Amino acid sequence: MGRITKNQKASLDKLEKGKVYSIDEAAELVKEITFTKFDASVDIDVKLGVDPRKANQMVRGVVSLPHGTGKEVRVLAMVTPDKEQEAKDAGADYVGLDEYVEKIKGGWTDVDVIITMPPVMGKVGQLGRILGPRGLMPNPKSGTVTMEVGKAISEVKQGKIDFKVDKFGIVHTSIGKVSFSPAKIKENAVEFINMINKLKPVAAKGTYIKSIYLSSTMSPGIQVEAKSFAE
Repeated sequence: MGRITKNQKASLDKLEKGKVYSIDEAAELVKEITFTKFDASVDIDVKLGVDPRKANQMVRGVVSLPHGTGKEVRVLAMVTPDKEQEAKDAGADYVGLDEYVEKIKGGWTDVDVIITMPPVMGKVGQLGRILGPRGLMPNPKSGTVTMEVGKAISEVKQGKIDFKVDKFGIVHTSIGKVSFSPAKIKENAVEFINMINKLKPVAAKGTYIKSIYLSSTMSPGIQVEAKSFAE
């Protein structure tokens, strides 16, 4: 193991070994153990008692965080000409269709979310091999394939996030920034966990939420008591 830096040691000193914290404690502690010079993201990792290889135990959804993620989300709207102005008015960073199909085929993927419409999915679908592995492929279930283009863009810009359990049974996402107040971090975390609970598959047996960890970029993880989210 490499040497522990002074900041890493300071972070670990503030964590009680083996302790499981309440969400109130964790929301404050994650700020105290972060020493990055930039405004680090606050992440949440939830280990679920599901088998993601089985279709009836897949956990996937969207949630609108009350305080957003704190990140500037770059949105590409791949729409027909009649919808271009609506997309621009809603705050899309890039708007168009054919020129972006060609650009993406050439390797450009410098966006966070792509929103499109059912009538143009034939063109967008050709890009699946490029967009799929990067998590950028629009999907009706996540609200990114819709005729309500303006509404979808506004929601994404305001903090709507798409999440999915990975092959290890873990859901990982960012729920804010270290500059957020503890109250905002907590409220975003509670909203996210409430949504995870609503999505519990009927086929999932035993303990559904096995563990929850809160961390920031480069900080240690803080284990959080699942019960504390319901208090």
